[in-house]
Amino acid sequence: MTAPDEKPQEKPLLKVVKGTPDDYQLAALTAVVAGLASAAPVEDAPKRRSEWANPARRVRRPLQHGPGAWRASAFPPA
Repeated sequence: MTAPDEKPQEKPLLKVVKGTPDDYQLAALTAVVAGLASAAPVEDAPKRRSEWANPARRVRRPLQHGPGAWRASAFPPA
């Protein structure tokens, strides 16, 4: 158990497993990794659906019968 004044050990962001980089090389590597992580696209925003894919477009009103019905089928009711 740790004392109340001590902070628990955190995992390091990067771990060098081979070689001995100097401070400048390690700083450059950290900057590149942080830049790539911040440039990742955000997937939380919902994608806008195309109006052509809208299921409501498949539902249509009943076709009118009688004289002028062909014209009424192309124009919405006024």
